[in-house]
Amino acid sequence: MGSVETIGEIRSAGLSSSVPERKRVLVAEDDPVSRRVLELRLRQWGYEVIAVDNGFQALEVVQADDSPELLLLDWMMPGIDGVELCRRVRLMSKPVYPYILLLTARDAKQDLIAGLEAGADDYLTKPFHADELHARLRAGGRILGLQKELIRAREELRFHATHDVLTGVWNRKGIMELLANELARAHRTGESLGLIMIDLDHFKAVNDTYGHAAGDAVLKEVAHRLVHSVRTYDLVGRYGGEEFLVILSNTSLDEVKGRGRRLCAVVEEAPVKFQSHEVKVTISVGATEAPGSQDLQLTRLLHIADLAMYRAKEAGRNRVESKTYAS
Repeated sequence: MGSVETIGEIRSAGLSSSVPERKRVLVAEDDPVSRRVLELRLRQWGYEVIAVDNGFQALEVVQADDSPELLLLDWMMPGIDGVELCRRVRLMSKPVYPYILLLTARDAKQDLIAGLEAGADDYLTKPFHADELHARLRAGGRILGLQKELIRAREELRFHATHDVLTGVWNRKGIMELLANELARAHRTGESLGLIMIDLDHFKAVNDTYGHAAGDAVLKEVAHRLVHSVRTYDLVGRYGGEEFLVILSNTSLDEVKGRGRRLCAVVEEAPVKFQSHEVKVTISVGATEAPGSQDLQLTRLLHIADLAMYRAKEAGRNRVESKTYAS
């Protein structure tokens, strides 16, 4: 690599510093002595090292799903050189944009420009000192950390755009989009689609008696019970206020009604604990089915489920009523 240190000096130096979070580094260097020096120093700094001696091996490592995010690439290598490797890496679709540090003995301005334009984030001209390499790696780690924070923030924004903040289930926008997609898929495949509309019984009385914090606790617990009482591929969303929707793909009306009865039982079987109170909760369930043979509109399907739910309310609550397109 052109370092001014020897292997013996590195071994005697001990662990001079560490990184707060272990990171994996790919070292692509064809010179065995330089590669060994890099491996030893990086491990002393707390990095996990994958070392290869040519560009083809490096490309295989980067193509793997769990590839390192820090790449130290020598410019001159057999097979694929560091610059071409940079180009190929940048054509890949990776969850995290790898940080590439190019190692080169070339110091002409045009060479450095070519390396950066090929996709390198930084470069070191040989020979270099270990402290400079360490500083540049730490800078790369900071950039990767900021990138991950941005990814997490983006994912959080995406989640909150489609999920209910209180309960964690799909919000109205999210569940409606899913229902539209599932309805279209059911019509396309000819499979039936089940829909359950749920309303918490006497929910206003819960808020009036115990306060809105208790109401929030009830909504969260009911949502939790619903999610854990349906199939993993069924979809639960908060339709609004104290109303929930459950989408059941490839499910007949009899099966939908059976699931509805199961949900009634799960919600009723234990009161919701809030502070020193135990709040009894029941639900009214409207069940319907969209036959795959019919091109049923989303608004029409929701209206049918809503009518079925109000039938359950009028019949005494804590029960399931069903309605079909024809009934």
